[in-house]
Amino acid sequence: MIERIETGERSSKIVKHNGVVYLTGQVADGDTIEVQVQTCLDKIDALLIKAGSSRKNILRVTVWLVDMDDFAGLNSVWNAWVPAGHAPARACVNAKLARTELKVEFMVDAAYE
Repeated sequence: MIERIETGERSSKIVKHNGVVYLTGQVADGDTIEVQVQTCLDKIDALLIKAGSSRKNILRVTVWLVDMDDFAGLNSVWNAWVPAGHAPARACVNAKLARTELKVEFMVDAAYE
């Protein structure tokens, strides 16, 4: 069974299927990469809780950065957020995002019980 939560015209914020929760891409406003990353991670936390999961259950994360010079700033926030011993598989790529003010976007897949 597939469960869709907060479904809109183009996407669902959460899709659950076969023990995996898939989150829609998360972006945030803010002047710095650190602010945008932290806001995205806060949004991811809230969605995971709503889906019956947590950051300890994250399986895979894809990160899109507009400017790879922001990689260190991304990691400074990310490293403090990921629980010790629970680092997911992660890819980080350079990309152009939907709005010019965006610096980063996250896509997350996690297990749920």
